[in-house]
Amino acid sequence: MTQLPRLHWSTLGDDTGGLEHRWAGLWEVTVDRGASPALPPRDVDLWVINARGAWPPPEMNRMMAEVAALPILLGLQPDATPMDAKALSEWGALGSVRWGVLGPEPPMPGLRPRSGTTTQLSASQALAFGLIGTSPAMQEVLARARSAAATRATVLLLGESGTGKEVIARAIHRMSADAAEPFVAVHCGAIPENLLESELFGYNKGAFTDARKDTPGKFREAQGGTIFLDEVGTMPLGAQVRLLRVLQEREVQPLGGGAPVKVDLRVVTASNVDLWKKVQDGSFREDLFYRLEVVPITMPPLRARREEVPFLAQHFLNRKAREHRLYPKALHPSVDPLLMSLPWPGNVRQLENAIERAIVLSGTRPVLTREDFAFLADRMGLAASGPEAPAPAPNVVPAAFAPPPAASFPPPAAAFGVDLPPEGMDLNQVVSDMEKTLMLQSLAITRGNKKRAADLLGLKRTTFLEKMKRLDLEDADSAEAEA
Repeated sequence: MTQLPRLHWSTLGDDTGGLEHRWAGLWEVTVDRGASPALPPRDVDLWVINARGAWPPPEMNRMMAEVAALPILLGLQPDATPMDAKALSEWGALGSVRWGVLGPEPPMPGLRPRSGTTTQLSASQALAFGLIGTSPAMQEVLARARSAAATRATVLLLGESGTGKEVIARAIHRMSADAAEPFVAVHCGAIPENLLESELFGYNKGAFTDARKDTPGKFREAQGGTIFLDEVGTMPLGAQVRLLRVLQEREVQPLGGGAPVKVDLRVVTASNVDLWKKVQDGSFREDLFYRLEVVPITMPPLRARREEVPFLAQHFLNRKAREHRLYPKALHPSVDPLLMSLPWPGNVRQLENAIERAIVLSGTRPVLTREDFAFLADRMGLAASGPEAPAPAPNVVPAAFAPPPAASFPPPAAAFGVDLPPEGMDLNQVVSDMEKTLMLQSLAITRGNKKRAADLLGLKRTTFLEKMKRLDLEDADSAEAEA
């Protein structure tokens, strides 16, 4: 049985309205009903917190240091009074979080926390089973997938390699009434032509050399459920004839003779090549093409849905960290623009592999920076800096703070784009503001963990706390309590 992702809901004393039971089909839900929030369990995948009032509970600021990169959804009641800018700012100061409306449809799996102002999540944009559907192109895909799941209609998935065709096929199966029945995936291009027919349709004892017993084949293994035929365009003509009979008569003819066997299942096929062109060049049967194209779904490439890249990146970041038993890591805010600017010829599969590589090679560093993904820019012939200048590496003094070489001076606008006005400026105030900005950024990246924030700036924790007090970033009493 597939293990569901875990969701922890801190209601802050609000009534749940039974939503935890509605979400139970997608999440394993635990509810904290206390007026004051408690830390979620360590193996939780999403933390939902009821957001109300202009001020978050004070204890939540301390908790942010303990949850690392755990995605957090701040939930609003559908009939709640819209928050003003000050309230949004106070709640947003907790860290890199998302906003959403609490409703019957469960939150989106793989939710990616982001810093800055974001629009509220729409429940219609959330589809179960690990799919991200925030772009218009994917919304069309998911709408067709939902329609197909309600029937036994044959589905043809088209799109480039790595766009997630098998993920959609599995989602169609799991959304259907036959979700408890088998899902059998077959990669037609990976099976030799002389074995494909026996693998798919089965054979009787004595049908050929070494056929020592009756074998049902993949179609009968998927009885009552779904069979997924990937790269169906590579199927030889002989196998195409047999597949056509299955689709027309809903029966399988095993090799070696004998009576045909009735089958009742959904057929989902996929191809990364244009099947109509193969029909025109004679390598694919036209009548079979029409049988397969009952519900065609074209998967958009990742470059056509760049707005989903940050969500997918965080999803893979959390999953790969768990797979490799590593401490959860965070993405520096400067990484999103770089990942969104790349063409991704390998699509979602390439993004997943890139995230895994960056996690493994980053060692014990808690934050992945643009430098961890420089290999992607090099491979694709792009500038490593991408659309924005790369962020300074942790524990490295920014160039603007380094002393100039002898007998040389930096250009006037080199220091963070600040020009010296004719009337002059208060240098102490400028440096103080710059220092405050960098400290706030380090706290946002580390989700309020002051020890890790100090490490990012190359400071001792005590020095970091002293600067926080001096810059009015924290009450003195609070800083002393944590020192």
